[in-house]
Amino acid sequence: MNRTEINPYDLLLKPHHLFDRQTLLLAAGDFSAGDFNEMTIGWGSIGTMWNRPFVQVVVRPTRFTFAYMEDYDDFTVSAFPREYKRALAFLGTRSGRDGNKLDQTNLTAIASQKVRSPGFEEAELIIECRTIYSSDFDPTCFLDPTIDSNYPGKDYHRIYYGQILAIWGTEKFSSC
Repeated sequence: MNRTEINPYDLLLKPHHLFDRQTLLLAAGDFSAGDFNEMTIGWGSIGTMWNRPFVQVVVRPTRFTFAYMEDYDDFTVSAFPREYKRALAFLGTRSGRDGNKLDQTNLTAIASQKVRSPGFEEAELIIECRTIYSSDFDPTCFLDPTIDSNYPGKDYHRIYYGQILAIWGTEKFSSC
């Protein structure tokens, strides 16, 4: 995939489409050590917080990736063209506890430029982030009581804010 570096001010995207329709892959760990895991995500945001560009993701403590998010101080979020939807669906329904699920897809982990967590060769957008904040959802703070229906197992997400250190994308994601 032909990606170039994109300044956060020049990033073009439809945030709700990106998280809700495109499907993203979150990766955390150390690529060079071969100690990382990835999971599909559909909830999160992108914007500005504390005068910094950020990506916000959520991970349930029951997910295998949770330990990687806790043990490492960075992560990547990658978006893919439509033809990888099947691989992303597979990664979203399998656990890294059961073996290397990435080996069972047509996706290839690659070294990132500014973080230890991997990106993916087939991605059209890779956002490299350094974790700057995390906190657990507190269900007593849900102002809309229907939100709790997303947690039948009471496994409330931990929210992570990652300062964007680098964005690599195809021309469709750049205003320059």
